[in-house]
Amino acid sequence: MSVALFCKLKEKGEVKVAKSTQPRSKVLARQETFTAYMFLIPSLFFFITFVIVPMVMCVFNSFFDYTSTSFNFIGFGNYVRMFQDEIFMRALKNTILIVVVSVPAVVIFSLWVASAIYKMSNFALSFYRCVFYLPVVTGSVAVTVVWKWMFNKYTGLFNYVLNSAGLIEENISWLGDERFAIWCIIIILFTTSIGQPIVLYVSALGNVDKTLVEAAQVDGATDLQTFWKIKWPSIMPTTLYVLVITTINSFQCFALIELLTSGGPNNSTQTIMYYIYYVVFKLDQFGYGNAMGVILAIIIALFSALQFKLGSEN
Repeated sequence: MSVALFCKLKEKGEVKVAKSTQPRSKVLARQETFTAYMFLIPSLFFFITFVIVPMVMCVFNSFFDYTSTSFNFIGFGNYVRMFQDEIFMRALKNTILIVVVSVPAVVIFSLWVASAIYKMSNFALSFYRCVFYLPVVTGSVAVTVVWKWMFNKYTGLFNYVLNSAGLIEENISWLGDERFAIWCIIIILFTTSIGQPIVLYVSALGNVDKTLVEAAQVDGATDLQTFWKIKWPSIMPTTLYVLVITTINSFQCFALIELLTSGGPNNSTQTIMYYIYYVVFKLDQFGYGNAMGVILAIIIALFSALQFKLGSEN
């Protein structure tokens, strides 16, 4: 039917135009929204129950002198006590040291390894990814036991190698000396944190637009210029994710401390996370522990916000 004939028939009323389906679309939209929320309810329930509610309770309890035998409101007393606590300040200093040293080291080393292996054959690439990711999937207890043996003062691998090379005259108590203990923790944390970033960077580098890289090379750009101007901006979202996740994991360093040093010697490896555990479960001071948890959450949020800010600017 031609357009002209259709218009004439419409004027005569011989052609009925279908009514708007807009009301039906609204009903359909409401049904889809209801279905979506029904699917979200189970996850939302667990999120509220096991994340939101504990967070609110943590903030609430931090204003009380909360132990197994008392529950007295003290306002900001726990927060005032916290910044007068020498052990907490030492733990804060150690925690920030771990984050400041380990996070950039993990990002730089992971990016360097990924840049070296992402163009290899599938077999070689799979082999290296497996090697670097193995500590991640291995149980933390097993990894820690191996490192504890290597750092052992009398039978450890490091002392044996250094003695054999004539670099030391007496065995070093790596985990029992304040000068070395915290750095041993950082080394172990570094080796157990690089697996996931390497895998992520290999994938990100493989997805960089090859036409842009080839165009830059044709124009005479060096490998460094190509990386800095093309590859680095392309993998910035991956870098931001690695930074945030590695920072959070570093702030929450606990298992290594518990299994290796228990915060010693002389609180030289004390971290906020381990001190919270010690105060709550060994000293029975739940309110004070909750206050430290609030401060730790605020510090992590500030670090993450700063990283997001810097990442968005680049």
